Amino acid sequence: MTAEKLRIAMVAPPWFPVPPDGYGGIEALVADLVSGLVDRGHDVVLIGAGKQGAPGHYLATFEEPPTERIGEGMPEVMHTARAARHLRELTVDLVHDHSLAGPLSAEGRTAATIVTAHGPVDGDIGEYYRDLGSGVSLVAISDSQRSQAPDLSWVGVVPNAVDVSSYPFRADKDDFALFLGRCSPEKGVHLAIDAARAAGRRLMLMMKLNEPAEQEYFDAQVRPRLGPDIEHLGEADNDMKRELLSTARCVLFPIQWEEPFGLVMIEAMACGTPVVALGRGAVPEVVVDGVTGFVRSEADELPAAIEDVERLSPADCREHVERNFDIPVMTSRYEQVYRSVLERH
Repeated sequence: MTAEKLRIAMVAPPWFPVPPDGYGGIEALVADLVSGLVDRGHDVVLIGAGKQGAPGHYLATFEEPPTERIGEGMPEVMHTARAARHLRELTVDLVHDHSLAGPLSAEGRTAATIVTAHGPVDGDIGEYYRDLGSGVSLVAISDSQRSQAPDLSWVGVVPNAVDVSSYPFRADKDDFALFLGRCSPEKGVHLAIDAARAAGRRLMLMMKLNEPAEQEYFDAQVRPRLGPDIEHLGEADNDMKRELLSTARCVLFPIQWEEPFGLVMIEAMACGTPVVALGRGAVPEVVVDGVTGFVRSEADELPAAIEDVERLSPADCREHVERNFDIPVMTSRYEQVYRSVLERH
């Protein structure tokens, strides 16, 4: 392939608008990738749920995203069927699918199909990706994720990114720590609370809490730990998120699973805010230990790390994200993947 304009169909998951109003890391990334590709002259059609929020052409599968039904199978199936109908009416070079069931419609398609694996690749989901066969090309979001299932049809690794210019940089920080993410045992919310309390620091919690399993974990492990030093803010919108990310002393990321990326880490560092994390999954690929945060092996090491962030440079955090995780970097890497796949297709 030469450097001519590509015709790309981008399929988002159905659960949140693109971009999302608050929670929705994949949808935010899809919106940024679409913007980056349009800026580089490509013809992009986005298929998603809700109203148009990203540049380029847009086709909807739902008038409103079925957010309240997240986790149910039928909305995903309906989204896949409607997206497949749209795709049959399009002439594109490739389909880049970020949904779960969408790749099932790739069989017999003349355009190449590329799927970004945004979640785990072991267990049932790994078997699903294997069953899709070599006709679907997989992109990993970290080396750690790819190493979990090296036999899959990988065609590259493209780390996630954020629009760094949209995140406010602040060198002077307040005295609180911040947790931002899903309320789940895998995210280690209870460990974040314990670490902040042991360090004598206030902790702000911004959590997605709208699924039964999340509520169950909150009631069992998080609610009993709340107190005057731990403030639960609910699920914040984008403006509030950026305000807290830029003013926090540090962001806590005490994950309890092999998380394939962790977008909040680069969002924090883009604001000049270091990350204090446990070194599982992609954490060591994203955070430079001793420069943009601290990566620790055990939870009891986190309080000391929270205190040590004062010696880190906010400017170094920002520069690290600009160099490695900004939208133009991700867009360029995806372009390379697209052209590589099309050369073989």
